[in-house]
Amino acid sequence: MIRKVSLFIVFILCSQFIVQAQKELSLSKAIEVGLENNYQLKIYRKSEKVSELNNTWGNAGAYPSLEFNLGYRNTKDYNEEKDFMRNSLIPSLDVNWTLFDGFAVQIRKDKFDDLAQLSKGNTIIAVENKIELIILSYYKVLLEKERMEVNQRIMQLSSDRYEKVKVGKELGSSVTYDVLQAQNAWLQDRSSFLIQEVNFNNAVRDLNFLLGVKESETYTFADEFLPVSEEFQMAALLDKMLSGNNTLKNRYIQEMLLKRDVDMARSNYYPRVSLGAGVQGNSVRTKLDGLPASTADSHNFYANVSLNFMIFNGNSNRRAMQIAKIQEEIGKVETEDVKHSLTNLLAQQFELYEVRKELYQLAEENLAAAELNLSISKDKYESGSINSFNYRDIQITYQNVALSRVNAIFNLIQSRTALVRMTGGILSEQTK
Repeated sequence: MIRKVSLFIVFILCSQFIVQAQKELSLSKAIEVGLENNYQLKIYRKSEKVSELNNTWGNAGAYPSLEFNLGYRNTKDYNEEKDFMRNSLIPSLDVNWTLFDGFAVQIRKDKFDDLAQLSKGNTIIAVENKIELIILSYYKVLLEKERMEVNQRIMQLSSDRYEKVKVGKELGSSVTYDVLQAQNAWLQDRSSFLIQEVNFNNAVRDLNFLLGVKESETYTFADEFLPVSEEFQMAALLDKMLSGNNTLKNRYIQEMLLKRDVDMARSNYYPRVSLGAGVQGNSVRTKLDGLPASTADSHNFYANVSLNFMIFNGNSNRRAMQIAKIQEEIGKVETEDVKHSLTNLLAQQFELYEVRKELYQLAEENLAAAELNLSISKDKYESGSINSFNYRDIQITYQNVALSRVNAIFNLIQSRTALVRMTGGILSEQTK
């Protein structure tokens, strides 16, 4: 007996140590860790950095080019009279500057601005995707945990019933059939609990994978498994989606890029004015046999302005303009398609959210009734007013109702998250 008590105390102490060793994980902390460790987001941020580096006036062609050249020549002539040797050193510094090219510099700079915004938009969309996955994965863990607790309670009830029936058989108030029925119910509930325990552990592993941490990491979860009660209006959601949805924002940027291509094609119809200027030096050293070497230095400066105007090139400019305009029209159609698809999806999600909100309220009421019925039935079974079959049916009913409630909670959280994501509020909500 003393040995059993000692083992029990050791078990309790070990359990407390394990609980203390577990990290507390809130949803906000999970999102912070997941965004920091995600490899795909790191790639998007690197791409965003590349777009920022490209977005300069120099890359757009606004600044002149400056080039330094240095040449060296060594010449030697042989003839019957005297040998002739000449060494020439020719440094030069050239400046080329396009003064006007049909506003192409400004157009290219505007396009770089748009590409930088598009890259940021892609990063934001990737962040939104990640946040949504982490939210659903976090609550999936809580869902499996709630399911496990429901199964544990049913298993405990079956275990109590099984123990009482075994005691009753020893006292002669129960028969072998009753013991077998109670044992079968307990084994079934025990199996359900063990399977649900595996589901919970797998949900934690999936969350760890999203967070980019070791799959064996365990936590105590700080957030409650309850939905946020919020009233939405379809008209307000639609306005938010049209102005705040980041997928739609990216679509607008892509449409603007196509407009820049039209402007760039139009710039080919303008003349081009360029400036060229520079300085070239010459240092020539001449040596004749029998005579001392002589050196001659000279410098040349030049400045030129050139005008180029394409009169005809086989209608290439015209075709480029036509193609750019067609591409712009295609982009507008694609934008309308995306807008229509999102509007349709928003209406579906809103209706689903409203239904799930009502289903959650019904599930809460149903659970309250099922808990009361289970409590009353337990007293009746112990007093002999109902038999084991009736009591088992009520247990199963309670289990189904309790599981339906936790499913209703998760479904409501999922629908609300989808609505917030579609209306562009998931980032601002998680950064509050």
